[in-house]
Amino acid sequence: MTKKQIITIAGGGSTYTPGIIQAVLNNSERLPLSEIRLYDIDAQRNEDMYMIIQYMLEKEGFSNVVISSTEDPEVAFTGCDFIFSQIRVGGLKMREKDEKIPLSHGLVGQETCGLGGFAYGMRSMSGLLEIVGYVQKYAPEAWILNYTNPESIVSEAVRRRYPKAKMINACDMTISIEETIAINYGYDRKNWIPTYYGLNHFGWYTAIYDKKLKRDVMPEIIEKLNGQEMQVADFNAGDQTWQEAFSMMSVITKNFPQNIPNNYLEYYLYPDMVIEHSDKNYTRANMVMEGREKNTKEMAKKIRNGVTKDVLNFNFGEHGQYIVDMATSLLNDERRRFMLIVPNQGAIPNLRPDAVVEVPAYVGATGVEPISLREPICDFHKGMMEAQVAAEKLLVDAYFEGSYQKALQAFTLNQTVPNARVAKKVLDEMIEANKEYWPELV
Repeated sequence: MTKKQIITIAGGGSTYTPGIIQAVLNNSERLPLSEIRLYDIDAQRNEDMYMIIQYMLEKEGFSNVVISSTEDPEVAFTGCDFIFSQIRVGGLKMREKDEKIPLSHGLVGQETCGLGGFAYGMRSMSGLLEIVGYVQKYAPEAWILNYTNPESIVSEAVRRRYPKAKMINACDMTISIEETIAINYGYDRKNWIPTYYGLNHFGWYTAIYDKKLKRDVMPEIIEKLNGQEMQVADFNAGDQTWQEAFSMMSVITKNFPQNIPNNYLEYYLYPDMVIEHSDKNYTRANMVMEGREKNTKEMAKKIRNGVTKDVLNFNFGEHGQYIVDMATSLLNDERRRFMLIVPNQGAIPNLRPDAVVEVPAYVGATGVEPISLREPICDFHKGMMEAQVAAEKLLVDAYFEGSYQKALQAFTLNQTVPNARVAKKVLDEMIEANKEYWPELV
């Protein structure tokens, strides 16, 4: 019989925590649970989430599961089996600066792409390296399942400092894309075996084999995309920014019909269109603060006051299920297939081997086994990826070396940036805004 597991959620106060816990509870036979620990440096957010999760456990009949919240890493990590990492260094207030500073200079303002993503990456490296260090000290055999963004950047940083850390880096964006396509066009995603390659938030599908239909359905999906724009799935219902993002997939496939793109590619292929539709004074960070963040606080307040009827209000699609499936695949040697961020090492044969790429991989008791592509990728995708990889590696160099020059090179090479002059302006403004979080650059 499988030992009951202790799960620590790093970034426990995140608004995504309820969705992850619900997935854990829904899969209790595959992932038997004895304890949940919420770890966060923001005590109030963590306490709010503790109230919500405690109520969920009672409501779902899991009152025997121990629940705790802590700001102490020794208490959080000692003896745990899995760490689900979803930290946001600097919180939504710094995300707001990541988005608004580039927009003020006429550049893409986005949390993981463009120069906002690089600013976030500089903060995230510090936070995640700290978490991995704690795990190496207090629970070296535990698996870290990482959702912390920007994933390519932070996974490169962890690889350099902790090359033997038991860590899997995953992004649920591909699952969200597949789920939205399937819902719109009448497919069952559970029958799909997708082939995909790229970097995090920067990739392309080359095939989607449907086991039930016994054929690659990607060509017909592209045809549908070009004739009928997708509507967001229910977990993003009412969110105009996500509706615009999925509508942009039709624009991309009309011009580049060979593949289904990750919709984050809009920021690199059509930054002018994105900027035209962006409000410099009210960005995605403001929407989240006034939406999910406010909603979570209200849920916690109601539970504290004994108002529990219909109090739980969250729907994050497959976000929670995806990370739980990784945990059960490790625990039970299920050898499930995921899209994961891994060192290339030949998985994409004509891309530099030290790139951090996103490709299909199997997960079992011994960890991750990436699936190599059968053929080299085209020059168009390779050229875009090589430039992005170089920019990301320069940013990680800048972090470890404290190098202003490397940071400027990284900002200049980012494909949302038209020239070195504006790259320097944004970098200097980001340094000032991030004094509390970035290493000193000289």
